Amino acid sequence: MKKIISLVSFVFVLLISTSAFAQEPADRLIGIWEPSHGKAKVKVEKIGSKYYGKIVWLREVKDPETGEAKVDKNNPDEKMRTKPLRGYRILKDFQYTDKDEWTEGTIYDPENGNTYNCIVKMTDENTLDIRGYIGIATFGRTDIWKRLKMPSKKK
Repeated sequence: MKKIISLVSFVFVLLISTSAFAQEPADRLIGIWEPSHGKAKVKVEKIGSKYYGKIVWLREVKDPETGEAKVDKNNPDEKMRTKPLRGYRILKDFQYTDKDEWTEGTIYDPENGNTYNCIVKMTDENTLDIRGYIGIATFGRTDIWKRLKMPSKKK
């Protein structure tokens, strides 16, 4: 009986550690990233089995014309034009493909109000190639995003 319990325990631990390891490469996308223009910082997080990114910092928090918080004024949906950009989810529905890339997602550009198909490729632990496109990826634009180092918590 002890052998059976030990064997079941061993298999259970093995299954848990294997599933945790299998998720690890995909979760490398999680973190705070800065696009090349430096106007924003985007926090990527996992919700369910997919990855999403929202704006968590803006260089210019207020609209220079109104003095109010920047909103999504270029959104084609009029109801969304009053939504603040900080907290806005611009990356949606990405899935890991096992090749250091995440696909099947979209990226929203608040500067022109367009949403594009998107592929995210991790070229190293701190660099992403974000390729937005319409139709096929060949006809798109790539931006380089850098991971931001978070300060360690003081004890």
